[in-house]
Amino acid sequence: MEIGVITLERGEAGTIELAPAVFEVPVRPDVMHQVVRWQLAKRRQGTHKTKGRSEVKATSKKMYKQKGTGRARHGNAAGTQFRGGGVPFGPRPRDHAHALPRKVRALGLKSALSAKLAAGKLVVLDEATLPDHKTKHLATRLADLGWSSVLVMDGDSFETNFDRAARNLQTIQLLRVDGANVYDILKRDTLVLTRDAVRQLEERLG
Repeated sequence: MEIGVITLERGEAGTIELAPAVFEVPVRPDVMHQVVRWQLAKRRQGTHKTKGRSEVKATSKKMYKQKGTGRARHGNAAGTQFRGGGVPFGPRPRDHAHALPRKVRALGLKSALSAKLAAGKLVVLDEATLPDHKTKHLATRLADLGWSSVLVMDGDSFETNFDRAARNLQTIQLLRVDGANVYDILKRDTLVLTRDAVRQLEERLG
């Protein structure tokens, strides 16, 4: 599929041919859901923890004698039924990551790219460069283009001025192609790819 290429000044910079095997695959919401869950599970720290009865600070002395009081039989105050006692079956530090086949991950990324193209939310930018690093100038250009929530993907690295200008803007997110993922693509309303990003994505997924 051939689409137009634009510049940050809203000018035209020719056209580019997008590979159908990467940008025009059937959209699979179920696969994208699997990939997003896999991504978020990997991001979890897994440091949540509660103390069991052997870890709480409490005396090991028996609360009162076993018989003759007319009350229930208890050991010490660290029991799980007491206030300040241990937590039964509480969370423990662990790794939440799970396996997902590489082909499923690739299909999810292709599906996310295709969904953006089908919805008219994929834009190809000639190059992500600015004459200076002023945040105000970049914010003005984004407003002129109508991009309120945008993910910009470039090749190996971003131009210094563009990178610095985007740091203080919550409406824009920068991502190199080697970090392309389904979650970030779906999280933003508009996906902007540079020519170099398109080429590297097609090499990676095609």
